[in-house]
Amino acid sequence: MEVILLEKIKKLGDLGDTVKVKAGFGRNYLLPLGKALPATEANRAVFEARKAELLKKASDSVNAANLRAGKINGQTVTLKVLAAEEGKLYGSVGPAEIVEAAAAQGIDVKKSEIDMTSGPIRQLGSYTVQVRLHTEVEATLNVVVADTKAPTAA
Repeated sequence: MEVILLEKIKKLGDLGDTVKVKAGFGRNYLLPLGKALPATEANRAVFEARKAELLKKASDSVNAANLRAGKINGQTVTLKVLAAEEGKLYGSVGPAEIVEAAAAQGIDVKKSEIDMTSGPIRQLGSYTVQVRLHTEVEATLNVVVADTKAPTAA
Protein backbone atom coordinates (compact mmCIF):
# COMPACT_ATOMS: atom_id res chain seq x y z
CA MET A 1 0.00 0.00 0.00
CA GLU A 2 1.36 3.43 -0.92
CA VAL A 3 0.55 6.45 1.24
CA ILE A 4 1.41 10.14 1.33
CA LEU A 5 2.68 11.13 4.80
CA LEU A 6 1.03 14.16 6.37
CA GLU A 7 3.67 14.44 9.13
CA LYS A 8 7.17 13.20 9.86
CA ILE A 9 7.17 9.62 11.13
CA LYS A 10 10.33 8.17 12.61
CA LYS A 11 11.95 5.43 10.52
CA LEU A 12 9.38 5.91 7.76
CA GLY A 13 9.63 9.33 6.12
CA ASP A 14 9.08 13.06 6.19
CA LEU A 15 6.06 15.24 5.45
CA GLY A 16 4.94 14.76 1.84
CA ASP A 17 6.90 11.59 1.17
CA THR A 18 5.15 8.81 -0.72
CA VAL A 19 6.10 5.57 1.01
CA LYS A 20 5.15 1.94 0.65
CA VAL A 21 3.84 0.40 3.88
CA LYS A 22 2.18 -2.86 4.82
CA ALA A 23 -1.57 -2.73 4.29
CA GLY A 24 -2.43 -3.31 7.95
CA PHE A 25 -0.11 -0.55 9.18
CA GLY A 26 -1.59 1.92 6.73
CA ARG A 27 -5.22 0.87 7.19
CA ASN A 28 -5.16 0.46 10.98
CA TYR A 29 -2.72 3.16 12.12
CA LEU A 30 -1.67 5.78 9.57
CA LEU A 31 -5.02 6.47 7.90
CA PRO A 32 -7.32 6.49 10.99
CA LEU A 33 -4.97 8.78 12.94
CA GLY A 34 -4.71 11.23 10.03
CA LYS A 35 -0.98 10.70 9.62
CA ALA A 36 -1.28 9.73 5.93
CA LEU A 37 -3.50 9.67 2.86
CA PRO A 38 -3.73 6.88 0.28
CA ALA A 39 -1.42 7.72 -2.65
CA THR A 40 -3.97 8.52 -5.36
CA GLU A 41 -3.89 11.37 -7.86
CA ALA A 42 -6.82 13.09 -6.13
CA ASN A 43 -5.07 12.88 -2.74
CA ARG A 44 -1.82 14.21 -4.24
CA ALA A 45 -3.75 17.31 -5.34
CA VAL A 46 -5.33 17.61 -1.87
CA PHE A 47 -1.89 17.34 -0.27
CA GLU A 48 -0.41 20.03 -2.53
CA ALA A 49 -3.30 22.34 -1.65
CA ARG A 50 -2.79 21.77 2.10
CA LYS A 51 1.03 21.65 2.07
CA ALA A 52 1.58 25.13 3.55
CA GLU A 53 -0.95 24.47 6.32
CA LEU A 54 0.66 21.11 7.15
CA LEU A 55 4.18 22.61 7.21
CA LYS A 56 3.02 25.33 9.63
CA LYS A 57 1.31 22.74 11.85
CA ALA A 58 4.49 20.61 11.86
CA SER A 59 6.71 23.55 12.81
CA ASP A 60 4.27 24.59 15.56
CA SER A 61 4.32 21.09 17.08
CA VAL A 62 8.15 21.05 17.02
CA ASN A 63 8.24 24.45 18.72
CA ALA A 64 5.78 23.30 21.40
CA ALA A 65 7.85 20.17 21.97
CA ASN A 66 11.01 22.27 22.28
CA LEU A 67 9.34 24.43 24.95
CA ARG A 68 8.31 21.32 26.91
CA ALA A 69 11.82 19.88 26.51
CA GLY A 70 13.28 23.03 28.04
CA LYS A 71 11.10 22.55 31.11
CA ILE A 72 11.86 18.81 31.43
CA ASN A 73 15.57 18.67 30.56
CA GLY A 74 17.74 18.00 33.59
CA GLN A 75 14.85 17.77 36.06
CA THR A 76 15.19 15.15 38.79
CA VAL A 77 12.36 12.87 39.86
CA THR A 78 12.74 10.92 43.10
CA LEU A 79 10.86 7.69 43.74
CA LYS A 80 10.71 6.02 47.14
CA VAL A 81 10.34 2.24 46.84
CA LEU A 82 10.80 -0.85 48.97
CA ALA A 83 14.09 -2.65 48.40
CA ALA A 84 16.03 -5.57 49.80
CA GLU A 85 19.29 -5.09 51.75
CA GLU A 86 21.44 -5.55 48.62
CA GLY A 87 19.55 -2.80 46.75
CA LYS A 88 17.29 -4.96 44.61
CA LEU A 89 13.73 -3.64 44.36
CA TYR A 90 10.64 -5.54 45.38
CA GLY A 91 9.06 -5.14 41.93
CA SER A 92 10.26 -2.58 39.42
CA VAL A 93 9.93 1.05 38.35
CA GLY A 94 8.44 1.56 34.91
CA PRO A 95 7.08 4.48 32.88
CA ALA A 96 3.79 4.62 34.83
CA GLU A 97 5.59 5.14 38.16
CA ILE A 98 7.91 7.75 36.65
CA VAL A 99 4.96 9.71 35.19
CA GLU A 100 3.14 9.58 38.53
CA ALA A 101 6.19 10.85 40.44
CA ALA A 102 6.86 13.54 37.82
CA ALA A 103 3.26 14.76 38.03
CA ALA A 104 3.60 15.03 41.82
CA GLN A 105 6.58 17.33 41.24
CA GLY A 106 4.77 19.40 38.58
CA ILE A 107 6.51 17.93 35.52
CA ASP A 108 4.14 17.23 32.61
CA VAL A 109 5.10 13.94 30.93
CA LYS A 110 2.97 11.21 29.35
CA LYS A 111 3.58 7.49 29.75
CA SER A 112 3.95 7.03 25.99
CA GLU A 113 6.76 9.61 25.90
CA ILE A 114 9.01 7.75 28.36
CA ASP A 115 11.63 5.67 26.54
CA MET A 116 13.19 2.99 28.72
CA THR A 117 15.20 0.99 26.18
CA SER A 118 16.96 -1.07 28.85
CA GLY A 119 13.67 -2.10 30.45
CA PRO A 120 12.24 -1.28 33.85
CA ILE A 121 14.44 -0.20 36.75
CA ARG A 122 15.07 -3.03 39.23
CA GLN A 123 17.89 -1.60 41.42
CA LEU A 124 18.30 1.40 43.69
CA GLY A 125 20.30 4.23 42.19
CA SER A 126 20.26 7.17 39.81
CA TYR A 127 19.18 6.74 36.18
CA THR A 128 18.80 8.92 33.10
CA VAL A 129 15.61 8.33 31.12
CA GLN A 130 14.92 9.63 27.61
CA VAL A 131 11.64 11.49 27.04
CA ARG A 132 10.59 11.57 23.38
CA LEU A 133 8.31 14.58 23.01
CA HIS A 134 8.32 14.62 19.19
CA THR A 135 10.07 12.68 16.43
CA GLU A 136 12.68 15.46 16.37
CA VAL A 137 12.73 16.47 20.06
CA GLU A 138 14.08 14.50 23.02
CA ALA A 139 14.69 15.48 26.62
CA THR A 140 16.43 13.75 29.51
CA LEU A 141 14.92 13.19 32.92
CA ASN A 142 16.99 12.11 35.92
CA VAL A 143 15.29 9.43 38.00
CA VAL A 144 16.53 8.69 41.50
CA VAL A 145 15.24 5.44 42.99
CA ALA A 146 15.64 5.54 46.77
CA ASP A 147 14.73 3.05 49.47
CA THR A 148 11.92 3.69 51.91
CA LYS A 149 13.24 2.03 55.01
CA ALA A 150 10.39 0.72 57.05
CA PRO A 151 10.77 1.70 60.71
CA THR A 152 12.11 -1.18 62.75
CA ALA A 153 10.45 -2.16 66.03
CA ALA A 154 12.83 -1.81 69.00
